[in-house]
Amino acid sequence: MSVSQLQALQKETITEQDRIELLDYCMKHYGHDVKRVVYSYVQNDDDAEDVTQEVFISVYQKIDQFNQDSQLKSWLIRIAINKSKDHLRSFKYRQQRLKDKLLQSLKKESIETTTPEDLSIQTDENKQLIKQIYELPTKYKEVIILYYFEQFTVKEIANILKSNENTIKARLNRGRDRLKTIIESGGGDHG
Repeated sequence: MSVSQLQALQKETITEQDRIELLDYCMKHYGHDVKRVVYSYVQNDDDAEDVTQEVFISVYQKIDQFNQDSQLKSWLIRIAINKSKDHLRSFKYRQQRLKDKLLQSLKKESIETTTPEDLSIQTDENKQLIKQIYELPTKYKEVIILYYFEQFTVKEIANILKSNENTIKARLNRGRDRLKTIIESGGGDHG
């Protein structure tokens, strides 16, 4: 089925076969463009593949909602952008991203350590600190990691999390207080 054939159909007359044919057409003609747009948001091949599949599932499910005043490609790209943003806002994605960044930051610190003894001590301390940070509620954990490990400013964190700067400052202070309590009660010796 081509775009012109789709435009000739009335919304009420789109059959299951029409959906399948249109999905096939979209995947063949626009699949690469959709995946490229998705990748530009998620910056990861596996995630881009998953989100692209979600885009085409949505296309299949919502083809009768296609506003035929717009171009099919622009409709697909809009779905791709929305699905990408949904993915980036998802709890699972944010958790994995924070974990990856934290581990990457710790690896950098470990490389700078000069002796095997220092490396061993630093690694043990870092593992304990990571464990304690991950015991914090997500809203505090995020700001602690972004501020201390990623070295973002409060303003940058507010932009990243789409929040007010005062809210970020409050979460940072509460997160530090909670982390201090966890360290003190958990036997950690991180000062």
